[in-house]
Amino acid sequence: MTKTIRTATGGGHALLLLLGLLAAFAPARAEEDQAQQFTPEFRQIHTSSDPKHTPKIIAPDSVRRGAWFNVTVSVGVGSMHPSLQEHFVRYIALYKDSVEIARAYLHPVYSAPTVTFTVALDEGGSLRAVAEPTHSAAWEASKKISVLP
Repeated sequence: MTKTIRTATGGGHALLLLLGLLAAFAPARAEEDQAQQFTPEFRQIHTSSDPKHTPKIIAPDSVRRGAWFNVTVSVGVGSMHPSLQEHFVRYIALYKDSVEIARAYLHPVYSAPTVTFTVALDEGGSLRAVAEPTHSAAWEASKKISVLP
């Protein structure tokens, strides 16, 4: 004796297609909802000084054109920013004027909020360090640097 078992597959494919479409639009909606939660003060970069949040830039005042040099950025001009699971520095970015030239992402607990970048410049300008902690908008500091021929 032979038994025939029938399954409905057409409806299953339609359900999978519908779930796939919903998943594709969910991240965009979530980002919009999250962006609306933040006040303008949270999104705007802080340029004032705060002992635990303002980046500190250690770099030479002048360098030779095209020569590699180190720029160390630590977060906290008065004391080091904490690196806890619930409150840490997400990243430290280095800019030359308005162009980002380096970025390091930090891990909570295991990464100290200090980074050394090795860079070279063609022309003088302003080095800007931007550090973003988990509980506020990013903080910024800058330092003028000249480039010698």
